[in-house]
Amino acid sequence: MITRFAPSPTGPLHLGHAFSALTAFDLAQAAGGTFLLRMDDIDRVRSKPEYEAMAFEDLAWLGLHWPEPVLRQSRSEDRFRAALTQLDALGLIYPCSCSRGDIAAAAGAPQEGVPEFGPDGRIYPGTCRGRAMSDLKPDDAIRLDMEKALAKGPLPAFLEIGPEQPGNHVLDPDAMLRGIGDVVVARKGQAAAYHLSVVVDDTAQGVTLVARGMDLFDATPIHVLLAHLLDVPIPDYHHHRLIRDEHGKRLAKRDDARAISKYRAEGATPQDIRAMVGL
Repeated sequence: MITRFAPSPTGPLHLGHAFSALTAFDLAQAAGGTFLLRMDDIDRVRSKPEYEAMAFEDLAWLGLHWPEPVLRQSRSEDRFRAALTQLDALGLIYPCSCSRGDIAAAAGAPQEGVPEFGPDGRIYPGTCRGRAMSDLKPDDAIRLDMEKALAKGPLPAFLEIGPEQPGNHVLDPDAMLRGIGDVVVARKGQAAAYHLSVVVDDTAQGVTLVARGMDLFDATPIHVLLAHLLDVPIPDYHHHRLIRDEHGKRLAKRDDARAISKYRAEGATPQDIRAMVGL
């Protein structure tokens, strides 16, 4: 078993990160496997060296260890470009110049019973779908044509071993068309967006079990579909509960009051952190 924890160094790690990292580490340890640390630093603007250094300190203090060197997504651009080339050869991607405002305006009033937002944000109305990749401009994003992608069957399934929705999950093309749509696989100025980068780097590192929060469960069909299209192994998944504040709200990077480094400074022990998150 190979698990991983892949934080974005855009702020201090908090209790939710601790729970996710410890869960992935414990799963690997119990199976006699390997736990990997990866830095999701593809956002060059928001990623900061000081947050990366803080993450290393926090995770080592918690008792986690991992092989070196640590993979940084900012150094995976050649792999991302190769994946885009592969998707382009299949005729499955197109350039998109729409801003968020353009998408909101084009979406119009939501129809009853039709979701307005999915795991990639507002569901794209398909404005640029007829464009060819030969028309790609420097400021364009790149989207996956979901309808064409889902036609590349037979569609795969993925195994969920987490406690929330365990079992085999077969991709549902109708649900993905209605509830996800044409997701972004590369953003302006970046070699890949999250959905593509996570699949490519998990493959490169041989990850066999992806442990992450339930907030990403609805994005898993996107990742499984991309793995299917790129003809790479599909890992198993363990989606765990989220750590929430006293109001039931999921912790965010801006919630510095629950930063691991703050608890460290106040004299907490790694065992205290495990107890706080219910481990």
